[in-house]
Amino acid sequence: MALSMKSLAHRPCLVKGSRLSVPVIVRSARDCTARPFKSTLNSSNLLGSLKSGRQRVMKVSASSAAAPAPSQPAFKWGANMKDLGISIGIGALLWFIPPPAGVTLKAWHLLSVFVGTIVAIITTPLPLGAVAMLGMGAAMLTKVLTFPEAFSAFASEIPWLIAIAYFLAGGFIKSGLGNRIAYAIVSAFGKTTLGLVYSLVMAEALLSPAIPSVAARAGGIFFPLAKALCLSCGSDPEKGTQKKLGAFLMLTCFQTSTISSAMFITAMAANPLAVNLAASSGINITWGGWALAAIVPGLICLVSVPLILYALYPPEIKDTPDAPEAAKKELEKLGPMSLNEKITAGAFAMTVGLWIFGSSIGVNAVAAATVGLTILLVTNVITWKECLANGPAWDTLTWFAALIAMAAYLNKFGFIPWFSDSVVKVISSLGLEWQSAFAIIVALYFYSHYFFASGAAHIGAMYTAFLAVATACGTPSMVAALMLAQLSNLMGCLTTYGIGSAPPYFGAGYVPQADWLKFGFILSIFYLAVWMGVGGTWWKFLGLW
Repeated sequence: MALSMKSLAHRPCLVKGSRLSVPVIVRSARDCTARPFKSTLNSSNLLGSLKSGRQRVMKVSASSAAAPAPSQPAFKWGANMKDLGISIGIGALLWFIPPPAGVTLKAWHLLSVFVGTIVAIITTPLPLGAVAMLGMGAAMLTKVLTFPEAFSAFASEIPWLIAIAYFLAGGFIKSGLGNRIAYAIVSAFGKTTLGLVYSLVMAEALLSPAIPSVAARAGGIFFPLAKALCLSCGSDPEKGTQKKLGAFLMLTCFQTSTISSAMFITAMAANPLAVNLAASSGINITWGGWALAAIVPGLICLVSVPLILYALYPPEIKDTPDAPEAAKKELEKLGPMSLNEKITAGAFAMTVGLWIFGSSIGVNAVAAATVGLTILLVTNVITWKECLANGPAWDTLTWFAALIAMAAYLNKFGFIPWFSDSVVKVISSLGLEWQSAFAIIVALYFYSHYFFASGAAHIGAMYTAFLAVATACGTPSMVAALMLAQLSNLMGCLTTYGIGSAPPYFGAGYVPQADWLKFGFILSIFYLAVWMGVGGTWWKFLGLW
């Protein structure tokens, strides 16, 4: 029986030479040889063919049965279950402890969720954004917070300002402007790592009285510069070289941002709130009076902190005598500024100008940052896709907003006022000299900031009550008002969430959280010693007590 070429081209052909014959589609007549059909097949041949075929099938079945099943990948948890269990256990233990008298059950339960979340942030069983989502989920699941309450801080300015600062930093680096400025700084101050650090520290301090948002100042201006410097020196956490320069530089820039914020009323957005609350108690603090009181302890801390961290948390790169010359050569290679660099510089200049003068025309810090971001997006210096891919920005926005919301509702549900009143009653009953009583008041006020994700929230919740008990114990009113107000900035040094400059520097990934918290606590002792020791002596010289 003859086969047509068309039918042959679509017949399966058996490919031999392997254990199993595999049917494949014949693409052309040449792939398979057509043979004439033989009708002379006898019974013995047929039986032999069937027998050999059955044996081949049995062999294939046996070999298939003997072959091991494909191995499945081992299950792996997405979280460190031990640390997650510790966090949940601490929160659950606190949940079932009866609340103290004067604290509502709802406030106590929110405290247990908040403490469990803070423990998880410290132990980091998951990325911080995921931890925050778990915390908010627990608060909503237990009906401690509603959805609008749990997500209320996503409408807050500070988390969005920090996120936009990350986007601006992306443009700063992508355009090449960051490298250009970094090389210029290295060429001028780069013989030593300390020289680089001090150049940034002093520049930030000089700008601080003009930019009333530490989040904008740190995240929008100095964090991009610091990151560009780190990358230009080959320090990148993604490559495991964070200790080369970045860990020391990021931690120092963050810590000194809290100092510069404490030195001027206009250096931090919450400072005017403290001034207003002091005024409501009959204590009038002027801009000049605040700055004069803070200048001596502030300068001592600005000079000392880089040296302290240089000794305790040293960078691998210390002396770079050839760096200035190398940086000059790199600047020459860069040539004139590109169009994208000029656009980025203009966008930053406009943003910083609005941060400085925007309050006089009713433009807040987030609106100012949005202007700069819009310019970079419209001119294609950066793309929205790149903004969406900026994981640290969205991660920081999530966990910071979650903590702000929980802390705010701890205050609204009455826990913070109860805590403040309890402290006031205990200290008032001790009958101590005002110096001793004030030292206790300051320590409690300072370290209670572990429960706050905002300086403004802390001041609003506790400043008036602690000022009242300090003056009632005999502390000179101006000393009490200034000390508590200025320390409201310095206490941001303690955590990764306590002040607006912390998230960008921490989120860069150069400093592990354990190191951040450890050195924050060490430096907090130093700040208190300087402000109350040297500062107290300086204030006595000024006649404040």
